[in-house]
Amino acid sequence: MKWDTLSRNVLGGKSLTHKQALGILETSDDELLAVLDAAFAIRRRYFGRGVSIHVIRNAKSGLCSENCSFCSQSAVSTSGIPRYQMQSVEEILEGARDAHKFTAVRYCIVTSGRSPGEKDLATICEAARLIKQEVPVQICTSLGLLSKEQAERLKKAGVDRYNHNLESSERFYSSFCTTHAFSDRVATAKVAKAAGLELCSGGLVGMGEGLQDRVDLAFALRDLDADSVPLNFLDPRPGTPLAGLTRLTAGDCLRTLAMFRFVIPDREIRIAGGREACIGSLQALSLYAANSLFTKGYLTTPGQGYEADMEMIRQAGFTVTEIVE
Repeated sequence: MKWDTLSRNVLGGKSLTHKQALGILETSDDELLAVLDAAFAIRRRYFGRGVSIHVIRNAKSGLCSENCSFCSQSAVSTSGIPRYQMQSVEEILEGARDAHKFTAVRYCIVTSGRSPGEKDLATICEAARLIKQEVPVQICTSLGLLSKEQAERLKKAGVDRYNHNLESSERFYSSFCTTHAFSDRVATAKVAKAAGLELCSGGLVGMGEGLQDRVDLAFALRDLDADSVPLNFLDPRPGTPLAGLTRLTAGDCLRTLAMFRFVIPDREIRIAGGREACIGSLQALSLYAANSLFTKGYLTTPGQGYEADMEMIRQAGFTVTEIVE
């Protein structure tokens, strides 16, 4: 396949087919740079060489009722992670101040659990109102399954974006979670969009899914009109049912990022959890497909650090997207 031709077709308004998307994932390492170069032409059209920085806040850790087999915070995990109830409004606000110091355009407040209770939702809404008064940063929240009324309250409080990952394809979903369904996640994504919130929704690759499952996930996110697509790469966590799986290779991760760029050309694609562990010294190549990243670590695992991230961006010839104050 001529990747530069495929890239020009996408830039000309032609949608990728499932077969073409699968073809990207099936390429050899010998073709990897050509595929990334073609993906970069699309990325450059819509985002130039800018990289948006996001900082995540684990505002409530562990204590989750759901049985997602990849997650160290789930009910089936014995991982030795911190477990605590909802942080205070002031703690969440202080996290936003720190995110601003680290040039973040978005501050992502995450809580574990199936869905937010009234007390937790009130805390998040109050924190969002105060952040909007003080800190020039966009707010994203990730609180689990959401009702129409809850989504509208978040929007009214000043939340800009809601994260709810589909994680994988509908076919594969029940193999790693049975306490809620793929359709529940789709419903929450639609509720968030209907409330006027931007939708952040992506997935986790490397759980044993097939290549077609990754393609199906990309097209499902395109159909949901996701504004931002974070891609996580499984770094198997001790104490979880998936602890024994082997990590993806760097090439597999990079091909997946490129495929998502082809399928969803004009939306934010973010390299998220597991990038350090799975992509390693080739992380800078991720930026040829992705235009966003998390810094300062993830929910229960550390990253390579803010300074290392900034140096990686600089050395690769990219620039940090400026915060609009």
